[in-house]
This record gives sequence, C-alpha cells and structure tokens, in this order.
Amino acid sequence: MPFAAEEMPGPWWRLLLPHMRPRLSLAAFVLSVAGFGASLASLIDYRAPTFCAESGCDIVRASAWAHPLGIPMPLFGLGFFATMIALCFVARPTARKVLALGGATWAIALIAIQALVIGAWCKLCMIADPIAILLGITVIAGAGTVKPRWWLGAIGAPALAAIPVIFLALHTEPPPLVAPGTPVPIARAQLPGVATIVDFVDFECPFCRRLAPVLDKAISAAREDGVVVRVVRKMTPLHMHPHALDAALAYCCADAQGKGDQMAAALFAAPADELTPQGCEDLAVKVGCDRDRYRATLADPATHQRIVNESADAKTVGVRGLPTVYIGTTGFGGADHDAGELAAAIEKSI
Repeated sequence: MPFAAEEMPGPWWRLLLPHMRPRLSLAAFVLSVAGFGASLASLIDYRAPTFCAESGCDIVRASAWAHPLGIPMPLFGLGFFATMIALCFVARPTARKVLALGGATWAIALIAIQALVIGAWCKLCMIADPIAILLGITVIAGAGTVKPRWWLGAIGAPALAAIPVIFLALHTEPPPLVAPGTPVPIARAQLPGVATIVDFVDFECPFCRRLAPVLDKAISAAREDGVVVRVVRKMTPLHMHPHALDAALAYCCADAQGKGDQMAAALFAAPADELTPQGCEDLAVKVGCDRDRYRATLADPATHQRIVNESADAKTVGVRGLPTVYIGTTGFGGADHDAGELAAAIEKSI
C-alpha cells in the first residue's frame, strides 16, 4: 500500500543519519586530534626543523604566507583543531558547522597558495590541510557530540600534553647550530641534520661557472652516501658583468616557482652573452616555469629587494671575491677546488 503524502519517510539519507551520526562524530574527534598533532609538529619545525627539513618545507616556511600578522601559521591550525576537539563534547551544532566549514575553506585556500603562488609543498601542511577538509565534510554530513569514554581520553591526552610543549616552543630559543662568531647570514641558514651550502653567486662570473659543475659533482657524491644536502644561493651580481643582474632576477623568479636548482643549472650552461632579459625568461620557461607568473614576480619590488638583501649578506660575511661558498660554517673561496675535497667537507659539516 503506498504511503500517503504526510507519511512519506523523506530522503533516504535522513533515515540513515541517526545510525551514522555516532560514527561521524567519532571520526570528527579523531580527525581533530590528528590535525592538532600535525599542526603541533609544524609549529616545532618553525622553531627548529625536525619533522620536515626538506627544501619544499623550507620554502613554504620562508614565504610571506608563513607568518600572517606576524603569527606562525601553525598557531592558527592549533587553535582551530583545539576548538574543534572541544566542540566534539559540546552541543553547539551551529558553531561546529560554521567553524568546520571555515576551516575547510581556508585549508583549500592554503593548498592553492602552495600550488599556485609558492610553488612548493610542505609535507606537514599536506597532512593538516586535507584533515581540515575531511573534518569539514564530516561535520556537515552530520557529526554531532561524542559521549565521553575513557579511550577517547587516551586519544585526546596527547593534545592536552602538548600544551606545555607549545608554550616552550614559543618561549624557548632553539639550541645554537653553529659556533659563536659565525657570520649571521651563514648561521641563519643552517638546519639540524642537514648539510647546508651557502653559495654567493654571479651567474655570469667565469669563475663561478667553473666551480659550479665541481660543486654539483660533490653534492651528488654526498647524496649518494645518504647525506641530506641543501643549497642556499645568495645573489651577488657584480657590476662588471652586464647580464649578472638579469640572471640574478631570473633565478629569483624561477626559485619562487620551486625551480631554483633547475634554473641555476640552465643559467650556468647558457652562453654568458645570452643572459639577456628575454634569454633568461626563455630559459625559465624551458625549465618549467609559468611565463605569466615569471613576469609578475620580475615586476614585484620584493624580487629586486631580495637581491639587495643578499648582496648585503655578502658584505656582512666579508666576501671579497667570487665564487665564495660556505659548506656548513667553513668558507671556500675561488674556483680551484676538486669535487672530492668539497664532498668531504659536505659530509663533515653535519
């Protein structure tokens, strides 16, 4: 016998919702705790890279998006997930949905910023942000409050225990990685457990060009031995080289898209007289850069300011000529070095 209009059971999903809500609520709690943990790990890395010391993580942390309003981005994540944990036990469905939807929207925006603006990926961000999106979907799908259970406390205890860790992370200076007296630009570049090379470079300088393949060979040898190597290039274009500034700007534009290493290799390999603005732009496109983004970065005053700042770093360090390379805190001047010598210095620097 068919249902009368007023007896229709309604959409099928409404019939399932009472049975699914406890599982959705538990999933929301677990996701909130997991997101809190990922945000905490990211905050620790902002002080001293521990969980994610790869180049992509470092690029994201060094970007302008990493400290909105001067506040480390992970703190926003900690606040969001901590509030969501609390709302799992409070009957505030509207607040829960609004916050969850806002967090999911912001997470999508952060993923887009990494993909389209920064051009690099942070592993911890790619854990926390998708969790925020899944949490938003779970809450909108019907997650409500969870009934207190002892095992829920066991899951949530790490979040409570993390509160003093957060306080210490914000109020304790990380241990020094270098000896006192190390030039500030060199000391600032060091990361724990990573062999950091600071290369003051002019892409048109014939001596820099001579050292570049030797240094690349040394880096490859060290990496084959399991050493994590990070290269920090400081743009130091010399006035005597007519295309040095164009090449330095081109490198900065490519680096902003996560193509710094590829662009450096292309600039060194190209004939010096082809390092014109158009020639550099064409090289950037060949290594995978988006031409419109390249031009926008080139026009950004911050790109030119980066070169000013890095040239000032060279003066602070006391660079007297190029190439000058620091492997860890040991400086190497000139192009007369062999790959074995540099590889040994790389392995010794960690």
